Amino acid sequence: MTVLFVILTFAIFIVADLVMNKGKARVAAQEPVLAPVMADAEVAGGYAIPSHLRYHPGHTWLARERKNVNRVGVDSFAAAFTAGVEKIDLPKAGQWVRQGQKVVTLHRNGEKVEIVSPVEGEVVEVNARIAEDATLLRQDPYGEGWLMTVFAPDDESPSRNLLPTNLVANWMREAADRLFAMQPQLAGATAADGGEPVQEPALALDAKTWSAAGREFFLD
Repeated sequence: MTVLFVILTFAIFIVADLVMNKGKARVAAQEPVLAPVMADAEVAGGYAIPSHLRYHPGHTWLARERKNVNRVGVDSFAAAFTAGVEKIDLPKAGQWVRQGQKVVTLHRNGEKVEIVSPVEGEVVEVNARIAEDATLLRQDPYGEGWLMTVFAPDDESPSRNLLPTNLVANWMREAADRLFAMQPQLAGATAADGGEPVQEPALALDAKTWSAAGREFFLD
């Protein structure tokens, strides 16, 4: 009788384990895949921040391509905000932009969010691909999803008013905390030790809340 009881107990554990693992596999298969993270990127608040870039408080980044010419894009936090965006308006080549000026407009369900330039100068080139496919900005914000290149006559000016490198990680964590606080169901969705965030947190915000949040985060 004792032997039969032991055998039945083991059988119950085996069946329970199979059921649990099957459930885990099904959940894992439904999880969306994150865009690749660059090798030099630190993760803060669940968002990647490559160390070779400089960051503006409006969640845009800057990278020097050559003397006086800088490439501009949005960071992974701003990119997550583009989930559900139907259209992106870009500046035109030859346009002069100021640091902190609204230069890119995201459209979603009749609402909009505007993103500011991290540098002053003349727009040399814009990434027409993201105007045609808004998802590219979400998928690869530090690569194929760049916004524009800007010629800055004063080669020292791009570094002015950008975030000090040693403060970027804490700044990103604080932004992530504020975003998740806007939706109770997102609370605790990212681990304090750098866990991955909810894949599309912006989709949990209705269009008007999304627009209002954008004005706050992107200095609109």
